[in-house]
Amino acid sequence: MNVEAILRTKGTKVVTVTPETTVGETAKILKRARIGAAVVSSDGNDVLGIVSERDIVSALAEPTKRTGLVDKPVSSLMTRDVLTCEPEDTVQKCMSVMTEHRVRHLPVMRENSMVGLISIGDVVKNRLEELESEAGFLRELIAS
Repeated sequence: MNVEAILRTKGTKVVTVTPETTVGETAKILKRARIGAAVVSSDGNDVLGIVSERDIVSALAEPTKRTGLVDKPVSSLMTRDVLTCEPEDTVQKCMSVMTEHRVRHLPVMRENSMVGLISIGDVVKNRLEELESEAGFLRELIAS
């Protein structure tokens, strides 16, 4: 199974914010969309960074960053070195990257343009579906 199969199921819509969007507005966007991260992009296609609930909470926990945080631009706390994947990448490869680098989201890129976003939840859901399918096949094979 590959990333493209996940995107066919979940869709390709990605919530993005611009680098100038405030941290407060970004928090509202994340809450409203019921998601854990947004891609920081100037045009909806490029990936300048990613900002997650974890980034916001980490900034709140540091007294030097806490003051005026809600009014600061999201670019002040976003993760800039974003790991990405491609539609052809296997789910296993993405799971490995996410585990090794301790990230929960991977923008999906095709020719330097973002075509989707997958989360660790998407990857785990896909893997569970694969295992259930394999188990069903084995049950049928044993029964026949």
